[in-house]
Amino acid sequence: MIDLYYWPTPNGHKITLLLEEAGLDYRIRPVDIGAGDQFKPEFLAISPNNRMPAIVDHAPADGGAAIAVFESGAILHYLAAKIGKYLPADTRGRVEVDEWLFWQVGGYGPMLGQNHHFNRYAPDKIPYAIERYERETQRLYGVLDRRLAGREYIAGDALSIADFACHPWAHAHAWHYIDLADYPQVRRWHDALAARPAFQRAYALEQTYRPSREMTDEARKHLFGTPARTA
Repeated sequence: MIDLYYWPTPNGHKITLLLEEAGLDYRIRPVDIGAGDQFKPEFLAISPNNRMPAIVDHAPADGGAAIAVFESGAILHYLAAKIGKYLPADTRGRVEVDEWLFWQVGGYGPMLGQNHHFNRYAPDKIPYAIERYERETQRLYGVLDRRLAGREYIAGDALSIADFACHPWAHAHAWHYIDLADYPQVRRWHDALAARPAFQRAYALEQTYRPSREMTDEARKHLFGTPARTA
């Protein structure tokens, strides 16, 4: 059994996509980031960066004590290695998947997140910041669109953790003012994966755990104004 410390954000969706697709047993431990759950000592013991998702695997492959893993990319890598799926066994294939996994965690996610922040959440609209992150968002979509030309999946012919990492951010395209019609390869890939039953189950969890995106003053404080050391 895997405990998943989760909230329905793009990074949270990455893990539920893999878990649902692989058919692994898991239970959700909600981490309401708008209520400050990420600063509770019991969560910080698992995820010292006060960010979700995180997991605790109570049946690790080595048969030893439970293993806690934080950071979404590390979790995807851990789970793929554990079950022997979504991560190629050959050196070249694994390098290819890792490149695109790290591309997502280092660029595609953070830059789109900044787009969200300055367009949607910042109390003051800063034209320079908005333009900077909108341009970088467009550039990154262009990179992904070119990559997907002639490929069913990001790393070739097989579904991989690179797809699980990237899809939730593309799924939020309207949130960062992207029209997928401008990126036809991304749209083809996104729509094909979004139609899979496992992906639909994973995304449907949002209605259970966060039916509204309304930003309250309390949520703004916890998301943007509370340092980890105050936990």
